Amino acid sequence: MLKRLNIYFKEMYPLLPRLILGIIVFGEIYFIVLLNHGVTKFNIGIPEFVGAFTVFSFLCWLRIADDFKDYELDCRLFAHRPLPSGRVTKKDLAIFCGCLIALTAVLNLVFMNNFPFFLFLYIYGTLMSLWFFSKKKIQKSLPLALVTHNPVQMIMNIYIISFAIIKYDLKIVTLQNIMAVMTLYFPALIWEVTRKIRAPKDETEYVTYSKLFGYKKAATFALVVTILDIITNFILVWNLSKISVAALFINVCWMTWKFIEFMGDPNKFKIVDKVERYTYIQESIMLITVAAYILSIRFGFKLP
Repeated sequence: MLKRLNIYFKEMYPLLPRLILGIIVFGEIYFIVLLNHGVTKFNIGIPEFVGAFTVFSFLCWLRIADDFKDYELDCRLFAHRPLPSGRVTKKDLAIFCGCLIALTAVLNLVFMNNFPFFLFLYIYGTLMSLWFFSKKKIQKSLPLALVTHNPVQMIMNIYIISFAIIKYDLKIVTLQNIMAVMTLYFPALIWEVTRKIRAPKDETEYVTYSKLFGYKKAATFALVVTILDIITNFILVWNLSKISVAALFINVCWMTWKFIEFMGDPNKFKIVDKVERYTYIQESIMLITVAAYILSIRFGFKLP
C-alpha cells in the first residue's frame, strides 16, 4: 500500500512542496492579520505549526476527495492518472484519509483555540465531497460547481483568522479582516476559471467556461476578479509598504495586458499559464512584504 500511495502523491500531490505551501498560506494570512492590527510581538508555538499542518492536511484531503468524485470522468478522460489506472486503489486512499483526518482532528482539539472553526471547515469539505447531496444537479453545471465549491478557500482563511483573533484578542469585524478572508480566495477563483478557458480549436468533450460562455466572456470575468483581487491586496499592504503597493500595481497591469492579448488572439498562449505567473509574483510580493515588515520591527527601520 505504501508503494502505491507513494506513486499517487508523487504524481498528484507532492507532499513536501504541499507542506511548504501549507506553511506559507497559514503564515501569510496569520501575520498579515496581526500586522494590520498593530501586533508586533509574536508568541509562536505549537499551535501555529498545527494550523499550518491543518492547511496542508485539508488540501490533501480535498485533492483525494476530488479524485473520488471525478472517478468515472477521469476513467474516460484521464485514464493515465494513478487512481483510474489502478496503480493506487480507493481503499488505499480511504485508509490514508481516515488516518490523516483523525490525526488532524486530535491535534486541533489538543492545541488549537478555534476547534469549532476546524469542524466548520471539515464539515464544509465533507459536503463538497458529497456534492452537497445534489450530485446530478451540480456535476452537470460548471458554474454551480464553482459557486458551491470555491468558497472553501474563504472558509479555510476564516479558520486561520479566527485562531489569530482569539489568541491575540483582536477586533472581529474590520476592513482588514474582511480583506484577509478574501485574499487567496480570489487567486484560487481566477485559476479555477482560467484553467478551463481554451481557444476554440482546443476544445474537447471536456466542459469548459469558454465552451459555455465563449472565451472572451470567460476571460473578462477572470479579469474583473483579478482587479477585485488586487484591491484586497492593496488594502492589506497599504499600511505596511507603499513600494509593495507599487509592485502589486505593476504586476496587475501586466496581467491585465495579458488578458487583453488573449482575448485578441486565444491561440497565442494559454491564459492559465500567465495567471499562474501573476499569482506567484503577487504572493511573493505579499510574503516579502510581511517578512520585511517583521524585520523592520526587529531591527528598528521603516519600510518605504
